[in-house]
Amino acid sequence: MAGLLGLSRLIDRINRFIGKQVSWLILVAVLVSAYNATVRFLGNGLPAYLPIPRASNSLLELQWYLYGTVFMLASAYTLQRNEHIRIDIVSGFFSKRTRDWVDLFCHVFFLLPFVTLLTWLSWPWFRRSFLSGEISANASGLIIWPAKFMVLAGFVLLAAQALSEIVKRIAVLRGLIDEPNPQHALPPTVEAAIKMEEKGP
Repeated sequence: MAGLLGLSRLIDRINRFIGKQVSWLILVAVLVSAYNATVRFLGNGLPAYLPIPRASNSLLELQWYLYGTVFMLASAYTLQRNEHIRIDIVSGFFSKRTRDWVDLFCHVFFLLPFVTLLTWLSWPWFRRSFLSGEISANASGLIIWPAKFMVLAGFVLLAAQALSEIVKRIAVLRGLIDEPNPQHALPPTVEAAIKMEEKGP
């Protein structure tokens, strides 16, 4: 188990680093979007001698690429931080240990198979695009394979993080490590009340 926990820590460090770094792409996307909108608004009012790129489909597609990259590459970090969407109105009624078992079951039987399948399907999809030098059908559009690579990379990172979460959840259930996500645990008073209710009179 020590080896698996070491692998889990390595995966966590990689996804934490990537997740934090790609967040800066949001700023780049906002700047590109603001520039593109400004140039489109000014239109022909810009002097022709100004050496600046005009609004184009390439800038619009660049925005999509940047947002898509953040969404895909930060998804593993989101899972690691336990900030993905969950039905708290239901899980909030369970004890911490029950929620750990639910998470373990869902990660093993739903999340990991799903992202593994999508990783497997994404590889030939990206490979064909790369080998053919696929380009957007829009006028002045960008090459497409980098965007498809980000989809593949995102699923690879998410699959690795799913494995890491499975290892950590098993370790928590066995009492080998403390809860790595404090926000995953209920407040002590709520936890105690649920345990008392589960024991019954």
